[in-house]
Amino acid sequence: MEVFSKHLNIFSIHGSHVVRRLEDNDVVKRAIDRIMEFIRREVEESGVSGVVLGLSGGIDSSLTAALCVRALGRDRVLGLIMPTSFTPKEDLDDAINLAGEIGIKTEIINIDGICNAFVDALQIDPNNPAYKMPLANLRARIRMAILYFYANLYNYLVVGTSDRSEYLIGYFTKYGDGAADIFPIRHLYKTQVRELASYLGLPERIVKKSSSPQLYPGHKLSDELPVDYSTIDPILIGLFDEGLAAEGVSKNLGVPMEVVNEVLRRHMITEHKRRSPLNP
Repeated sequence: MEVFSKHLNIFSIHGSHVVRRLEDNDVVKRAIDRIMEFIRREVEESGVSGVVLGLSGGIDSSLTAALCVRALGRDRVLGLIMPTSFTPKEDLDDAINLAGEIGIKTEIINIDGICNAFVDALQIDPNNPAYKMPLANLRARIRMAILYFYANLYNYLVVGTSDRSEYLIGYFTKYGDGAADIFPIRHLYKTQVRELASYLGLPERIVKKSSSPQLYPGHKLSDELPVDYSTIDPILIGLFDEGLAAEGVSKNLGVPMEVVNEVLRRHMITEHKRRSPLNP
């Protein structure tokens, strides 16, 4: 683990890597300033009036919203809260409370009716297990369609909230949460996202909350991945930042080969999500 521990405190700054611990406040400030500069530049160069993003009550969207407010001011940030009937009440409350703390405008839009309209139009049985994941991904795409509706309405950019960990293992919906105009934190691993959110003083409840996409009732990270991000991040760093083979990552971290291979497999089979559509 020692081989990789320093990389959990890397913040990518304009393509270079600065290796410091988060206790080095100057480095943290520079990381925040670079993200804010990125957001301001993209908004200015795009000629838009502000940004809109989805608020789930989770760590990624909460940090992204806070950074957008720092960069643009609360009046230029709109948060959309888009629950379903099975969204945990604590997630809804966290999203609403976070929006109140950072002072942004919000719209709460329950997407059940929109999803049910698809089910009715397609004449499918939503209880059929074959439709579980297609409907889960449909919910993510419905949310993105709503975000772009408001972006068009107000001349805003859509801000994506995915992080580097999710991006590298393909843990996002293609043309759902994987679609946006800018991704301010996609260069940060989940571990870094939590550390930066803690530094900025986001609610501890959100900072420590387990990842749970909630695209179907009870949906959580452990349904699909063998380990949590505290293990996934060092594996990803070893594979993609250190450029080590799977065997070397397994040996250095003391993680079973089957876990490393599963992370690598997920990266490989989701490559289509990270590239532009192909043509002859």
